[in-house]
Amino acid sequence: MFKLCSNKMVSEAGSEVELLVSPGALSEHRRYLQDPVASTDLSERLRIIFLLEGLKVYGSVYHINHGNPFNMEVLVDSWPEYQMVIIRPQKQEMTDDMDSYTNVYHMFSKEPQKSQEVLENCEIINWKQRLQIQGLQESLGEGIRAAALSKSVKVEHSTAVLLVTEDILKLNASSKSKFGSWAETGHPDDDFESETPNFKYAQLAVSYSGLVNDNWKRGQNERSLRFIKRCIEDLPAACMLGPEGVPVSWVTMDPSCEVGMAYSMEKYRRAGNMARVMVRYMKYLRQKNIPFYLSVREENEYSRRFVGQLGFFEASCEWHQWICYPQNLVPF
Repeated sequence: MFKLCSNKMVSEAGSEVELLVSPGALSEHRRYLQDPVASTDLSERLRIIFLLEGLKVYGSVYHINHGNPFNMEVLVDSWPEYQMVIIRPQKQEMTDDMDSYTNVYHMFSKEPQKSQEVLENCEIINWKQRLQIQGLQESLGEGIRAAALSKSVKVEHSTAVLLVTEDILKLNASSKSKFGSWAETGHPDDDFESETPNFKYAQLAVSYSGLVNDNWKRGQNERSLRFIKRCIEDLPAACMLGPEGVPVSWVTMDPSCEVGMAYSMEKYRRAGNMARVMVRYMKYLRQKNIPFYLSVREENEYSRRFVGQLGFFEASCEWHQWICYPQNLVPF
């Protein structure tokens, strides 16, 4: 029987790492990261694997513990010994059956092959809505597809390369964040300086949500615009202002701490603006102990090389998204 974690349970777990790496967590998993952990011992490798496969949940719990700006809630099958964690918006947030930007579930399971029974429970997943399920475990897919089929729901699956930095590997149960809220904290003043004349690094203003939406391949509609506005208002978002005082490059974060929507206007590409934005943005996130990671489509070799130069490396687990919609709600 799934239960809702109280705020006290979540805050006492999290450090967010403790929610994933609890007693008994280091059991049967034998998938390893690539080179960066070659020198670590087996138990540490397994700790990292659980942390990586649970990054979507980890990042979501981080934001829940720091103001919960997207009104998320945590569900577990049991506590404190659990097998599955699901993060979802509170029900009052999911009022639009077609809004798959809001109707998002982040999942992590120690036994993903056994997820079907849980997912078929309509009290956990509202299969009457167009929704997304995101996770970093390919093996969740079988249970998702089977549960969706039983509800006459169609599923579209997409994958991407998961990229992390060594900061993620250093997370442990004692790390404490100084992050209050993005709106309260903002950037340090000295980070607004730029080495390039006529260009200025700045916090991305919500007034530019439309610009971000127009250039986001997964957006370009009214629902995505609402989502982008919330991300910019409540989560870290940065940009490089060009000579006309308008953003020419920008980056945002989503409710699971995934960095995304990064874009440079065509006129200003390959001029180093995105690199400068990312370096300063990552500096801020590190100063505030905010976890971060990103995903890139496998075929996007340029972006993979670019983020590699910034210190990101590819994890062995992949980024997965399952977009689910009842047959009476066709995709837009």
